[in-house]
Formats: sequence, structure tokens, C-alpha cells
Amino acid sequence: MLLIIDYKAGNLRSVQRACQKVGMDAVISSNPDTVRAAERIIFPGVGAAGSAMQSLRESGMNEAILEFVREGKPVFGICLGLQISMDYSEENNQETLGLLAGNVQRFDLTNAALKIPHMGWNSIVIQQNHHMLEGVKSSDEFYFVHSYYSNPTNVKNIFGITHYGNDFVSVVAKENYFATQFHPEKSGKVGLRMLSRFATWDGD
Repeated sequence: MLLIIDYKAGNLRSVQRACQKVGMDAVISSNPDTVRAAERIIFPGVGAAGSAMQSLRESGMNEAILEFVREGKPVFGICLGLQISMDYSEENNQETLGLLAGNVQRFDLTNAALKIPHMGWNSIVIQQNHHMLEGVKSSDEFYFVHSYYSNPTNVKNIFGITHYGNDFVSVVAKENYFATQFHPEKSGKVGLRMLSRFATWDGD
């Protein structure tokens, strides 16, 4: 079973529809026991780190997600799902899940022509090979909407970077965890291809 985690952080139906387009049936749930029973999970999200973490803690989903990752089953984080997988976020000064060592900070742009949030299409520069990135070229563009970005402590966890005023990390991975700052479900054919690769990724 493929599970999309519901923690009141939006865009769940669009992720579910994108999965269906590539032949993956996905269940949406906020039940920790359903998380534990899943074979793979997508950890999406749009919104603020503070309210997201509050929802996860109140439902017990935070512990279920940590257990799931420790079991070595595949996890795909998207946007806010990536950010609250780090140790700490400047947004709401919030301790987060700690799946990856590092923090999350707000864009501090010196170019007045660039707006926050970073919204729209942008390319990624691949830093390392990964099953989930096969078939993706550095010229391919993905859809972003965010005001904060992640800073992993270990460069080995950085798989893609994007330029917006400065370079920032847009793809991370560690063992059975893979995540993007962009929204593959809103990124056309290249995003759908990435979602379809999740169906065949065993987490190694």
C-alpha cells in the first residue's frame, strides 16, 4: 500500500491524482497505524512548520513516521515534507523530525527583483546519482513555491541544487529517504516520471 500522509498541510488530492496518472493507487490517511502498515509513504505538504509539527505530534504521526523510516521502507518527502524532516526550522523556531541532520532557513535575498516566496519553474543541478533521479536532466524544470529552504549538515545528503539569488538545496536523500523542495505533482511529465520511479524504488 502506498500512503500519502495527511497532517493538515494541503495539496493531498493533487498528489493522489498525480500518483493515479502513473498507475499508483494511493491512500490518504492521518492514522498512525495505517502508516505502520504501509509499504511506502509520500510525505507532502504546503504550509508552516509550526502547525505541521503540532498536527503530527497531536495525532502521533511523528512517531509512526520515525518508526517507518527506521524500518527501511521507502519515503518520498515533498516541499514542507522535506523541511520538517530536518532537525530545526527557523520558521516558528521549530524543532522538527530529525530524519536528516541540518536546519531550515528563510531566503535572504539581496536582489530586489527576486521575490519571496520563490514561486514558479526552475531547474535543478544534479549533484549525485540516485534511482529517483534517473532520466532527469539538469535542464529539466520543476515547480517551486516556498520561502524557506533546507541546509543538510552532511554534503553526502545533497543530491540536487537550484539557483534563486543564491544556490540552495532542492533534492536530498539518505538511505530509504528521498525528498524534493519542488512539487513533482505540479511539474508536468518530468515530475510524473519521478513519481513513477518511486513505485520501483526499494529504498536502497
